[in-house]
Amino acid sequence: MKYLFSFIIAGIILTGCQSSKNIINEEKDVGIQQVVKGMSEPEKRGYWQQYVHYTMDIDMDVKKHQYTGKQKLVYKNNSHDTLTKVYYHLYWNAFQPGSAMDWKARTVPDPDRNLDKIIQALKPEERGFIKIDTLIQDGQAVTYQVEGTILEVDLNQPLLPGESTVLEMNYLTQIPIVVRRSGRDNEEGIDFSMTQWYPKLCEYDQRGWHTDPYLGREFYGVWGDFDVTIHIDKEYMVAGTGYLQNPEQVGKNYPTDKPLNIPDTDKLTWHFVAPNVHDFSWAADPGYVHDIYQVNDSLTLHFFYLNDDKIKENWKKLEPVAAKTMSFYNEYIGPYPYKKYSVIQAGDGGMEYGMCTFVMGNRPFNSLRGTVQHEMGHAWFQFSLASNESEYPWMDEGFTSFVQDMADIVVNGNKAENPFASSYSSYNYLVHKELEEPLATHSDHYQTNLAYWTEAYDKGKLVLSQLGYIMGFDKLSLTLKNYYKNWAMKHPQPDDFFRIAEKTSGLNLKWFQNEWIHTVHHIDYSVGDIIAKGDKTEIHLKKEEAMPMPLDVLVVYKDESVESYYIPLDLMRGIKNNPFPSLSRKILKDWRYPVPEYSFTIDRKKDDIKAVIIDPLGFMADINIENNTALFEK
Repeated sequence: MKYLFSFIIAGIILTGCQSSKNIINEEKDVGIQQVVKGMSEPEKRGYWQQYVHYTMDIDMDVKKHQYTGKQKLVYKNNSHDTLTKVYYHLYWNAFQPGSAMDWKARTVPDPDRNLDKIIQALKPEERGFIKIDTLIQDGQAVTYQVEGTILEVDLNQPLLPGESTVLEMNYLTQIPIVVRRSGRDNEEGIDFSMTQWYPKLCEYDQRGWHTDPYLGREFYGVWGDFDVTIHIDKEYMVAGTGYLQNPEQVGKNYPTDKPLNIPDTDKLTWHFVAPNVHDFSWAADPGYVHDIYQVNDSLTLHFFYLNDDKIKENWKKLEPVAAKTMSFYNEYIGPYPYKKYSVIQAGDGGMEYGMCTFVMGNRPFNSLRGTVQHEMGHAWFQFSLASNESEYPWMDEGFTSFVQDMADIVVNGNKAENPFASSYSSYNYLVHKELEEPLATHSDHYQTNLAYWTEAYDKGKLVLSQLGYIMGFDKLSLTLKNYYKNWAMKHPQPDDFFRIAEKTSGLNLKWFQNEWIHTVHHIDYSVGDIIAKGDKTEIHLKKEEAMPMPLDVLVVYKDESVESYYIPLDLMRGIKNNPFPSLSRKILKDWRYPVPEYSFTIDRKKDDIKAVIIDPLGFMADINIENNTALFEK
């Protein structure tokens, strides 16, 4: 077992080792303001991103579960290319029998939440659709065609680099029942969970157009500004992305300095503005309670949940925890870029959106807390660091899962020898089931749901834990801060993150990026022969699997003394700091990548040795930890 000898070495190294508590303390000591000198800003490397301004006006028919929409968008082409087409996502067309999402659900060997049966069973009035009535570019009708969840538009005039165009659309939408994330009438009784609800412009970036059909997984969008007007029956409360512009006209516990002036009409108008986001979501229900909780002078939390005693107790308890969580992420990663964040009872589990999250609300407190802490982490990973979560779900789900574990320690006070232990177990389970696929696999292209969930969340989390092992958790913490400092409000790619990690650590990490992201190579090191050489001892180690790693090795002696050895990997071109501050460390020669065996000599007799332990802290994702330790009789 990884921690079999913790009782032997506890009094010697645990006071100075990087247990989960010490990891956090050491990382906090690095300091938020410390950055690597000379680090290039993305713009200095020729980075660009597109821009869109949405103006939307929708009129809800809550009885028919439909709305009519008017959308005007100004799209600026900041790329170096001339665009002759643009594309939109029409996500709700997926909620129909025979859609690509339906086929994916019915053909995957391990269906998720019975989607293989649910979509097929939808009645006509339960299905979703977005039907385009008119579409014009700069005042003239354009040719377009709809293919499933993608709308392809042939521009009348090519959009040149640096130029803008105006696209205006009238459309009709039917809101599906909640099958996945969005729709009407979720299982807790929320009327409307309006996510991915509008024709959404597809992103065009350095890798071209991203026109993936919607299969129920992840998203990617254009950075821009939203101006959204919603007309809905007066008994409804609306919550979501952006800042409400007319609280005095709707009331509903939204703060306002103006006297209430609520129109005597059947419908109220809600006007939201959301600057510099890449999505807009909202929910509506007549039974919402609206609580406000101040985190600090610049950030306010909003909570929307059903007025039910069973729910209210946990949600009230959640509010200060959520505030502490936001404060922790602010310190651990970087400052949250907006003035508000909303936690909304809606959807079908937990899902992040711009400036808010939707969660199922009627659940035990620990489940509610954990889900909200996870989704809040997405305010940084994907909604500020807007990686393409369709292509790189590990940059979104994995990184968020990592910081959630950190919040569990700091905010919740849950200590653990290895806070990532469950993810190591899940990863090993997938490996031994022989279902692993490269982490670079597109989220829609995994062959099993088990592989997708395990890799996006758990193996994705281990990207960071392995980097922590390789470079030291102090440098990992600084890497996350530098990553946020350089790439917030942009679209970082994997290379961008790893380049930040290299500059921060001073190590070459391209080998790790290739092995962990692009292959299914595994880590497995073992203690081999221990050979007596007179007053000295020769220790042999083996690399049993293909993936190379640097090694921490402890030799524990029968007199209870301990020696620490570090074997750098030649591909790294450097070393990490000593993870055992209370022990002097002997740095050995590099382990050369192609060589399967390694040996070194210590100045003690073999009979003096009690144990030789590879990776005593257990942070290396070794798929067979049973051969990491050699034990000797007393």
